[in-house]
Amino acid sequence: MTVLDRSATSSAQISSAQTTLNAEQIDAALAALQTTPKGLTGTEATARLAKYGRNAIEAKTESRWRKLAAYFWGPLPWMIEAAALISLVRRDWPDFFVVGGLLLYNAAVGFWQDYKASNALDALKKGLAPKARVLRDGTWTSIDAATLVPGDVVNVSAGQIVPADLLLIDGEYLTVDQSALTGESLPVSKKIGDAAYSGGIAKQGDMTGVVTKTGNATFFGRTAKLVASAGSVSHSQKAVLQIGDFLILVAFALAIILVGIEVYRYIVVADEWNWSTVGSIAQFVLILLVASIPVALPAVMSVTMAIGAYALSKQKAILSRLSAIEELAGVDILCSDKTGTLTMNQLSLDATLPFGSFKQDDVLTAAALATQTSSQDPIDLAVLRALKDRSAIEGAKQTKFVPFDPVNKRTMATVIDAQGKTHEYAKGAPQVIAALANADVATLTRYNGTVSELASKGYRALGVARSDDGKTWQLVGLISLQDPPRADAKATIAETEKLGLNVKMVTGDDVAIGDQIAKQLGMGDHLVVASDVFKDGVTSISPDVAAAVERADGFGRVFPQHKYEIVKSLQQRGHIVAMTGDGVNDAPALRQADCGIAVSGATDAARSAAALILTAPGLSTIVNAIVGARQIFQRIQSYVHYRIAMTLDIMLLVVASIVFFEFQPLTAVMIVVLALLDDIPIMTIAYDNVAPAPRPQRWNMHSVLVFSCLMGLLSFAESLGLLLIGLEWLSNQSLMSVIPLDHNSLKTMMFLQLAVGGHLLLFVVRSRHSVFFPPYPSSSLLLAIVATQVVAILICGFGILMPKLPWAAVLGVWIYCLVWMVVIDLVKLLYVRREAEQGGHLQGLAKPIAN
Repeated sequence: MTVLDRSATSSAQISSAQTTLNAEQIDAALAALQTTPKGLTGTEATARLAKYGRNAIEAKTESRWRKLAAYFWGPLPWMIEAAALISLVRRDWPDFFVVGGLLLYNAAVGFWQDYKASNALDALKKGLAPKARVLRDGTWTSIDAATLVPGDVVNVSAGQIVPADLLLIDGEYLTVDQSALTGESLPVSKKIGDAAYSGGIAKQGDMTGVVTKTGNATFFGRTAKLVASAGSVSHSQKAVLQIGDFLILVAFALAIILVGIEVYRYIVVADEWNWSTVGSIAQFVLILLVASIPVALPAVMSVTMAIGAYALSKQKAILSRLSAIEELAGVDILCSDKTGTLTMNQLSLDATLPFGSFKQDDVLTAAALATQTSSQDPIDLAVLRALKDRSAIEGAKQTKFVPFDPVNKRTMATVIDAQGKTHEYAKGAPQVIAALANADVATLTRYNGTVSELASKGYRALGVARSDDGKTWQLVGLISLQDPPRADAKATIAETEKLGLNVKMVTGDDVAIGDQIAKQLGMGDHLVVASDVFKDGVTSISPDVAAAVERADGFGRVFPQHKYEIVKSLQQRGHIVAMTGDGVNDAPALRQADCGIAVSGATDAARSAAALILTAPGLSTIVNAIVGARQIFQRIQSYVHYRIAMTLDIMLLVVASIVFFEFQPLTAVMIVVLALLDDIPIMTIAYDNVAPAPRPQRWNMHSVLVFSCLMGLLSFAESLGLLLIGLEWLSNQSLMSVIPLDHNSLKTMMFLQLAVGGHLLLFVVRSRHSVFFPPYPSSSLLLAIVATQVVAILICGFGILMPKLPWAAVLGVWIYCLVWMVVIDLVKLLYVRREAEQGGHLQGLAKPIAN
């Protein structure tokens, strides 16, 4: 909500609550609450507390123990647990502790990230007043605000937080800042018969009110309840589950083939059924299960995103949860506030337009006299800054001042000038000042025409009037105010178009003002009035409404509840949506959005509900974060392609070797060591050189799996080819005399081939270009892989944890893998060319360029 839109601060929801009750209606309200202006007795309050509950936001939340248990429940955990169980039954303790340790590690990483995630309800609770001054048993006393009940009579004075929803019944006036609750940009002047909302901050005055609602029933509490229910499932979570499901299906199919053939071979044909045979078959299944589990997938993704999040924080964008990176990378629609994001949020006076016999200086002087010099209101500050000659107001004395409120939409001051004469001055919404002044038809026609012309040019008009007798008012003139676009906004909007990002303006200002700013920034100018699209009382969003929201370039006269509906509509149309906001009232929309963005200066509740928290203003900060997120997303997808391909390679190799050659190519310990050697250094992929993708990046599992399977089959062909060479080597005495091998050292050779070929495969899948062209791997990634390969060579050459492999064989494996890297790279290039010719988009392989 912008400070420019004083006339747009009373939504249907708010206006109904803001209706001023007369004395008869107040008496009826007190009767309905079964109370009086003298308050309740202690006994009555205790009974009502038991009936209505505490004045606190109560929400059912899942226990931490249940959340922790969830990390041991699901497809991927089941596979790891099955492998651990088989190891336990066979008393294969090394395998059991290694696999069990990986299970605990993954659960700990996931639980810790969830534990650190922001909790919007906690921030909302902080807004409740801890103490309240209440009238009970005829005596004013201070109690915990949480023990207030409907019917209590409380006193609220300047500096206090309104402790519950109140109906004000006594006092001269109270000014309440409820902008974080309702979106109203300015403190609201309250009087007897008005409502005050829980969580509002009293700025001036002192009034007494009766409690009408407490806890979750308050305006504040309903917002909190909506925040608790809002939210969308992370796309990264869906992707990990889909990857796991795919690998489970493959592993299950291969396990059936493996078990079926082994049972037929050992039990049906050889008739050698015994527990040792069953254990041997179970051991094969164990190896297959361990091979099929991407044990480090969650950890590598978390580390990659954590490092990326740190890089984003340097760009003034802080993530509240790591999964938000992938949501941010996939955002294709950004709903952006106008004020402070697209504009400077610094009102400046553009011109004064006098009417009648008044001059330009008279307009500005009258406006200044209708202003409190101590005011921090943006409009008042703009008026006072524009006043060059302050002598006209320094000799005047204000004897009475009526602050602005969204009902009267004006400020009024009674002033005694230097000559001792009394005058009254008013400034406010043009239509209100016009109704106040006694002007002829011609003057009013010119006046209204000027207001419309200013609005069409993006200016806010402020009317000014004066009265010498307190009854008859003269129209002094108009002041035009503007909030100019940010210097970088137009260039940033142009950049968003290149990035395939659709920016929709969301503003509380009139559509005409939004249109003018949109034209200056080169945005679409099809802005619609939000209330024309979303009708009050409609709980579901129809397909027609969702389509209208999608077509619109932006929305004017937006109230807090509209933001939530905008997000839901766009999500219903299949978009990944980012929404900006800054107040408690924005929290539901920020929580519901795929990527809620709390702008600079946002409230605690908004920051907690948001996925991205900005510490600097401007759209460019958001765009920079999106670009950075896309780079992080590309790194993650490169790893996913590699991980799926290598998992398929290992599974197919294990099954093919056992089924066709009755040879177990790897032990369970080899597979675990291989996973560690592969994945620990690849965590440095978070620093890899990539360029931002030209389009939004989201998980396209069909494309991911097709490409990954192609790379996996080629890698399997590479591994199978080396296995065939090794088996032939074992049967050829002349070859054995050159490099001596046995079945155990052949397993070590297969281990080395998978370790070397896997990392070379990563170099292939990380780019659409040839592996020999830029962008080249970052120094961090390259050094980590080189160091890992040195470790793998030493393990194999010296026989650590596995049989020793001759050094000549080590060299031969490296030459073999390098040749296959070139072959796989050529196939990849043919695949990419075919995709380009078909006009397809190989998701996750967006063309990188050298940094």
